Amino acid sequence: MAGVRVVELAGIGPGPFAAMLLADLGADVVRVDRPGPSPLAGDPAHDLTNRNKRSVLIDLKSPEGPGLLLDLAERADLLIEGYRPGVAERLGVGPDACLARNPALVYGRMTGWGQTGPLAATAGHDIDYTALTGVLGMIGPADGDGPPSIPLNLLGDYAGGSLYLVIGLLAALQHARTTGAGQVVDAAIVDGTAHLATLFWGLRAEGRWRDRRGGNLLDGGAPCYAIYQAADGGYFAVGALEPQFYAEFARLLELGEDAPGQYDTTRWPELRARIATRFATRDTAEWTAVFAGTDACVTPVLTLDQAAVHPHLVARATYVERDGITQPAPAPRFSATPTALRRPPARPGADTAEVARDWGLPALDRWSRPARTTNSSERQPS
Repeated sequence: MAGVRVVELAGIGPGPFAAMLLADLGADVVRVDRPGPSPLAGDPAHDLTNRNKRSVLIDLKSPEGPGLLLDLAERADLLIEGYRPGVAERLGVGPDACLARNPALVYGRMTGWGQTGPLAATAGHDIDYTALTGVLGMIGPADGDGPPSIPLNLLGDYAGGSLYLVIGLLAALQHARTTGAGQVVDAAIVDGTAHLATLFWGLRAEGRWRDRRGGNLLDGGAPCYAIYQAADGGYFAVGALEPQFYAEFARLLELGEDAPGQYDTTRWPELRARIATRFATRDTAEWTAVFAGTDACVTPVLTLDQAAVHPHLVARATYVERDGITQPAPAPRFSATPTALRRPPARPGADTAEVARDWGLPALDRWSRPARTTNSSERQPS
């Protein structure tokens, strides 16, 4: 994406991650930070979602702030904002103002609830959005054995939010380059998360998915697609769905010829107990050696530190180190235009002079202004 200019209005959660994806792919991403303390505590050098970006400071509540932002938007291909609906308009940097300056601009709006609907103006976080879509309720132990499990904020913020925003931005960018007309992309976490569950709505319509946890093929209900504990407390993920893979799994586990059938649902509790008993006879290292390099579809459940040094991930350089910080490498990979970690996380305002020069912007003394109080209710929580 070299040559694509992106303006990111500083926020938290899915917006910054989406901008990082574009930056990792080579886009020139300029993050517009607010003067004053960051909305998140911590060292900016460790905010890896700001890698490969540059930063300028603009106080959008100052008299000249909106004009400075519009100057950037005029020179950009994409813009990302994550305010609550209506806030950007009140600040004077909404879609109408930006598109008036740059008719080919793609204006990406990242929210949890979306720009419309009864909940659009209310606060929320990843856990709320995934809960309302019905998807959070699909994940975790069987009904009656505890509450749903929280999949960090990976499912809503990043899968249902960031990735869908990026898809929308790229599709709209293609349209803009073909027609010269920009547009607004309304990326809502509720929409993206619901869309991720498309397969299961089809299975449900066919009568092959029950609307409860722990009783289905891919939610831990099936013994051949579950997690088991070794003798020393380590865990193994078993994904032996296809008959040929399950046969290899059963052979290596020494499950026994008298074990219940893989898809004999009436005996699933018995089969699960037998598999669990077998796993409990050896420790993690032993089982790892047994299943290594086979088609049994069994993998140890690793910690982050363990994953970073796993031979397969090391061979692929899935994790890399820059400036003493281990982090995931850009993804996916390209044969002709390889990605790279070009810059460490941008520090607020550190790149003002460089961006002003490269983007042909006005005099630098107009950019940074004294910090003003920011109303936290204007930010859309992730």
